[in-house]
Amino acid sequence: MGRRDPRRARGRRAGARAEQLVVRAGGDRPAPARGLRRARRGAGRPRRRGDDAGARDPRAGGAGESLRAPTTRRHRELHAGGRGRRARPHDVRAGRALPHRPARRRGPRPAAGARPARGVRSVRPAHLVVAWALLLAASTAWRRAHPVVPPPVPGARLLRVALDGAVADIAVRDSRPAGGVGVPLLLVHGSPGSGEEVAALGRLLGSDRRTLVPDLPGFGGSTRQVPDYSVRAHARWMWALLDSLRIAEVHLLGFSMGGGVVEEMLAQHPGRARSLMLLSAIGVQEHELLGDYHLNHAIHGLQLAALRGVRDLVPHFGAWDDAMLGVEYARNFFDTDQRPLRGILAAWDGPALVIQGRDDVLVPTAAALEHARIVPQAELHLLDSDHFMAFTSPGRLAPLVAGFLERAERGEAPTRATAPPARRLAAADPSPVRAATPAEGFAAVIVLLLLAVATLASEDLACIAAGLLVARGSLAFWPATAACAAGIFGGDLLLYLAGRWLGRPWLRRAPLRWLVPADRVRASEAWFARRGASLLVTSRFLPGSRLPTYVGAGVLGMPLRTFAGWTLVAVAAWTPLLVGASALAGEALRMHLQQVRGLRLLLLAAALLVIMRVGAALVTWRGRRLVLGRWRRLTRWEFWPAWAVYPPVVLYVLWLGLRHRSLTLFTAANPGIPLGGWVGESKAAILAALAREAPAHVPRAELVVPPLAAQEAQARVQRFLEREGLALPVVCKPDAGERGSGVVVARTADDAAAYLARARVPVLLQEHVPGAELGVLYWRMPGEASGHVFSVTDKRFAAVTGDGRRDLEALVLADDRLVCTAPRWLARLGDRLREVPRAGETVALGDLGNHCRGAAFLDGHDLLTPELAALVDRLGRAMPGFWFGRFDLRAPTRDDLLAARGVKVIELNGVTSEATHIYDPRHGLGRAWATLFAQWRLLFAIGAANRARGHRPARLRELVEALLAHRRAVATHPAT
Repeated sequence: MGRRDPRRARGRRAGARAEQLVVRAGGDRPAPARGLRRARRGAGRPRRRGDDAGARDPRAGGAGESLRAPTTRRHRELHAGGRGRRARPHDVRAGRALPHRPARRRGPRPAAGARPARGVRSVRPAHLVVAWALLLAASTAWRRAHPVVPPPVPGARLLRVALDGAVADIAVRDSRPAGGVGVPLLLVHGSPGSGEEVAALGRLLGSDRRTLVPDLPGFGGSTRQVPDYSVRAHARWMWALLDSLRIAEVHLLGFSMGGGVVEEMLAQHPGRARSLMLLSAIGVQEHELLGDYHLNHAIHGLQLAALRGVRDLVPHFGAWDDAMLGVEYARNFFDTDQRPLRGILAAWDGPALVIQGRDDVLVPTAAALEHARIVPQAELHLLDSDHFMAFTSPGRLAPLVAGFLERAERGEAPTRATAPPARRLAAADPSPVRAATPAEGFAAVIVLLLLAVATLASEDLACIAAGLLVARGSLAFWPATAACAAGIFGGDLLLYLAGRWLGRPWLRRAPLRWLVPADRVRASEAWFARRGASLLVTSRFLPGSRLPTYVGAGVLGMPLRTFAGWTLVAVAAWTPLLVGASALAGEALRMHLQQVRGLRLLLLAAALLVIMRVGAALVTWRGRRLVLGRWRRLTRWEFWPAWAVYPPVVLYVLWLGLRHRSLTLFTAANPGIPLGGWVGESKAAILAALAREAPAHVPRAELVVPPLAAQEAQARVQRFLEREGLALPVVCKPDAGERGSGVVVARTADDAAAYLARARVPVLLQEHVPGAELGVLYWRMPGEASGHVFSVTDKRFAAVTGDGRRDLEALVLADDRLVCTAPRWLARLGDRLREVPRAGETVALGDLGNHCRGAAFLDGHDLLTPELAALVDRLGRAMPGFWFGRFDLRAPTRDDLLAARGVKVIELNGVTSEATHIYDPRHGLGRAWATLFAQWRLLFAIGAANRARGHRPARLRELVEALLAHRRAVATHPAT
């Protein structure tokens, strides 16, 4: 047999594919055999100039043609030689296909005039599955090679504790005050979380008493993997920890889920507990989620399965292993059984304290009331706060806890034996307050989300379950109905999209393409377009017909808008009927068996809840002032976020950039400052440059580059104070900052040293300049001998003046400006809220001239004196390469500022400086925009003048990179 010619073989293969690609304009039948033979012969030889399909097939006349020029992405991929490869210019030339690189296509070409398939056809579902499997394997290997290591906890030590053959490292914050007295206090955090939740409260209580704040196993800095995450197991770990520390007796305080831990500790060793304190704590089962163990256990099981699925089935390369809402958190709830907690509380005879926030959305107030009922000796405190007051308002809680501990140790706190008889009689009632607790807040959201997800498995069963929950009193009708309707509608859309994106390719494959020809598919599309609406509505009421109908709607190309509209109508009609019927049936059955009012009781409870939430705020003076403050924050633009104020300014700056043919031209306004002072400029470098020309007007400062050990930081602070001859306080702030981020006025050397020790970015130690402050925005055109003042801002620090009668909380709420940000001040004052200043005494709440730190900005143009203007101009001219920016000036008194005596430049900002007088409450938003527009016009004009002098504006990429780097740095600023 002779040797096979590879060129002839290639020609035969190309000719065979040409049989599939040569079509007639009027149909989808192949061309005559003679034409195909000519196509084969032509496919085996090189293309010559002048060749075309008509020359090879004279019978075709104008009707027959070879492969046409590619007109869609799909056609270009076919011309490129297969699926997933794009055409190159040499593949198609003047509308002719090059036979030496034939297109590979399976099956016949769609008929002429057929609508091209939608979606990306070059990627098959199998490809996605393989890619997911490979990523998952790589992620799993990465996670096993890099297991989660609990981070070190500042101020805590790691103790190795053994329990039943298992060993765990437990991070514990242990205060050992000198001369501390009394029984130690154990504070147990909630879930998810760590000991940091109650660490601040522990520090406040640890000044004269030993306090222990551990991280429970599975959380924080402790061992993450333990066999059992239940509150009972955590209680055993806590006793093992106390045994390792040789602590015999202890006061117990549990926050949130930690309440279950300390309650289980009572059951295990009641004689070793001196007192019990429940802070926003769980307890009785009836007031947790739906109030029933089996229902709650099912919900927690679904949550655990979902989080395990995310952890084990999503390629995340360890990003999810250390998530707050991780598997350990879900195991904590799933492994816990709250049913024994009622009996444990009912058996406790010692002192007890219950503290609860009225606005707690995680643990209902009813739970605290029930705990106080079954523990008749308990002291109950209901505070106007939320679930998170343990770490948002520790100063408010510390006096309550400290006073209770003192009474308990002196024997003055009531016990069960000394509790009032009426309360002991109420506690003897074995029945709970109510059989079922309506889900509220976060619990209701979880239940509704689970109902919506459950519809993806079975719509009818999910709706029936929702109706039974309504009848039981756990959910209201319309939220349950809305959750089911949302889940059903979302599932219907998924079926439609599955048919639209994945169904049509399968119809083109054997054997489906043999059974459903293309012409019948097009006919079905037309029929569904005419009758599809009625079919969609009818199938909603016919179980079993929905899946093929909705998938078919996608396969046959029904418009998405039409499908979504009619499906929404069907869902809105069907879901209330099924949920309502199930609720009525469940109501009748429940009334017959248990003689309860179910839904009516729930509606009454909901009405009372609304009255308590809304009405209580308006009844009290404090509530009315807080509502007024919130209203003013919404109606005064100075408190709005930047994204709500700056869009018009951004658009105007873009227009200026286009007008000047450079979006970054404004950066050339200050050639002496990197990027003109866009972001991230060094305050130390700017002040040093200014100090060379005007040393008398620059406060003394020192740049400190981290990291520093604690002793080194202490020595650095002392050397700075001694070298410069300064006294405390001293200002600590990041070298590159913004809007007061990370700025602290350290009153003691220890505070300054602690700031330096925890700093992660270069920081400034700066002389503290007390007194009045002005912000002066200055500009000067290149070539001018003197500059101009654009804006003067009179900065007023937050303060209240006492009257000898009202405490600090009342004074803050009574102030017309401070009430706008009252929540911030009330949280910052903490345990000082009940202080009553003397009549005429001024209490400073802030000493920083930043609007976001509470300072009031007033228009101070009338304060600009000739002396002050001359000083600012002299300082502006002294700074090399500076033409636009804002001086933040301080002097001992306002008169000194106006006379330019003893003025210090505490900061100089560049091109992103604002004319901050716009935040004067007397100015509207329109005037503010006009001022900012004028400011940016000046910036671009100065930048254009400097560009003409040879200064190059920064590139846009440089600005973006600097902004991103600055944002990362700001995230590491020391807390204030």
